[in-house]
Amino acid sequence: MRTKLFIAALIASSAFAVPAFAQSQDQSFAGSHAEAIVGWDRVNDKSSYDASRDGVTFGGNIGYDIQRGSTVFGVEGEVTGSSISDRTSNVLNPGDRLRVKAGRDLYVGGRLGFVANPRTLIYAKAGYTNAQFITDYDSPATTPALSFRERDNLGGWRLGAGAEFKLTNQVFAKAEYRYSNYGSQTNGVDPERHQIITGLGVRF
Repeated sequence: MRTKLFIAALIASSAFAVPAFAQSQDQSFAGSHAEAIVGWDRVNDKSSYDASRDGVTFGGNIGYDIQRGSTVFGVEGEVTGSSISDRTSNVLNPGDRLRVKAGRDLYVGGRLGFVANPRTLIYAKAGYTNAQFITDYDSPATTPALSFRERDNLGGWRLGAGAEFKLTNQVFAKAEYRYSNYGSQTNGVDPERHQIITGLGVRF
């Protein structure tokens, strides 16, 4: 009798454990996360200047996701830097030097995804981005010598899409493409940005 009761209890506990485990697996893309990212960065000027430069973007991202069935809703924030820098000389005067460098890039937005399989999330994203561009100009041959630095903070919008892959229950990797547009500026430039990044993160 005791053996039969023990087997019945074991079966009952297993019946409750399986749904609980399944629910845990269903919620595997929910919760807070933090990640480090790095990737390809390209800034284009769509104006008559028609300039473009490539570099490397790097930084970090934090966010929070909610999962309902196979659908995932999330918010995220990101801070990145860039190696993009453009140098030229003899712009206005003989011997002068001009450098334009991409500075920090701030982003906040949301994403919507669906669970393709227990370890893969496919998503699209949209939000606000604010990128800084730093201009340095030196003209030592003029009288008096001229030197200045200007920081321009350009606000715009970003769209992107990517895939997130679970490496363990907490650790994940991702690959993502995103496009940013900052609109036509008062100085005549019309910048846009293309990026392909990879990330490695932890979900809490």
